[in-house]
Amino acid sequence: MLAVAVLAIALPILLGLRNADVAMRQEARAMTTAVLLAQEKLFEMDLLGFPPIGEVRGDFAAPGPGSPATSETKDRAPGYRWLRMVTTTPFEQIREVSVRVTWPAGGSERAVEITNYVFRENPARPS
Repeated sequence: MLAVAVLAIALPILLGLRNADVAMRQEARAMTTAVLLAQEKLFEMDLLGFPPIGEVRGDFAAPGPGSPATSETKDRAPGYRWLRMVTTTPFEQIREVSVRVTWPAGGSERAVEITNYVFRENPARPS
């Protein structure tokens, strides 16, 4: 009888911990995916050179940089959306680039934002 009472107390606690573990694992996976997608968008910005000021947004339906282009477009990260904001800084040679990746989580929306600074390279000076 004592063993059954101990099990009756311990089992719900252990099951609750397992459920919390599953939820934290899903959140960690979603956040890791969002950070990698944001880094991908920053990498694309590096390929474009010195960025114009403004905002651009989209999803991840297009193939990533370095991926072969195919005739079919498949959403690589369903539910994830990105917003890239380029703003000025006090220095005309430097722009601030922020990438925000959002995704639905339960009844709300979660987001990760990464900020980087892009420098305009000076043209080669004659010697």
